[in-house]
Amino acid sequence: MHNLMPEVINLPKIDDPRGNLTFIEEESHIPFRIKRVYWIYDVPGGQTRGGHAFREQQEMIVALSGSFDVVVNHGSDAQRFHLNRSYYGLYIPNGMWRYLDNFSTNSVAMVLSSTFYNENDYIRDFEEFLRFRNAM
Repeated sequence: MHNLMPEVINLPKIDDPRGNLTFIEEESHIPFRIKRVYWIYDVPGGQTRGGHAFREQQEMIVALSGSFDVVVNHGSDAQRFHLNRSYYGLYIPNGMWRYLDNFSTNSVAMVLSSTFYNENDYIRDFEEFLRFRNAM
């Protein structure tokens, strides 16, 4: 495990009058190889997504469209990050509790993951998460 903290990363933005372009390169803009990409969309008003931690998985979350908040808990305190630009990515190391809320209409959250899906990597109980953090 490492002691990295969540961090908003300013991604490359190529301005063009025809439309802007942003990209992410593994092991350059993010400190891991990308094994999986998924996105969250059509979230009804007032709903929350996430509410778990990962033992191994690292993530980069990008607001491709619209805006939302990501709340990351380190075990002793929490930080709220507002994502509303497609050229910002929120890096979340493993071992951190997270949830997403405050979704705007038509928002799309893209998540880049360092691992393939593995249900055993999830910690879905907050008390279990706290025990895991204390053992790190």
